[in-house]
Amino acid sequence: MDRAEMDRIINEHFVYEATDDIDGVLATLTDDVTHHVVGSPWGEISGKQTVKPFYEALFKDLTGEGVEPVARWYGDDHLIDETLWTGHINDGRVFGLEGKSGHVTFRLLHVFEFRDGLIRVEKVWSDIASIAGQVE
Repeated sequence: MDRAEMDRIINEHFVYEATDDIDGVLATLTDDVTHHVVGSPWGEISGKQTVKPFYEALFKDLTGEGVEPVARWYGDDHLIDETLWTGHINDGRVFGLEGKSGHVTFRLLHVFEFRDGLIRVEKVWSDIASIAGQVE
């Protein structure tokens, strides 16, 4: 994939996430996707049907307000994306901070691998220490 195609699919993926569109998010993933939010109680999960409940919980727990791009790095079949995410955590379960909530801004690092024009692997690292310091 070239950079423009990677950017297109990732930007679509992020728009679907920002609008809580689970079907849209799933449409950007391969059927056998591997998804891992590092540090999340969900751990590494595989397959669209397993990823769907993760996103249902995520969309209940988070309300996004904005994402500020920091940088992107490209390889032949992968992309690394760094952003600052701003929004409200309604319940910190997704980050292992159950019962915590509040307005936050934190760094996110995504590593995406692609196959056949879709996301085959999504791994996410969040600045949990920063999040924990901002929620009550």
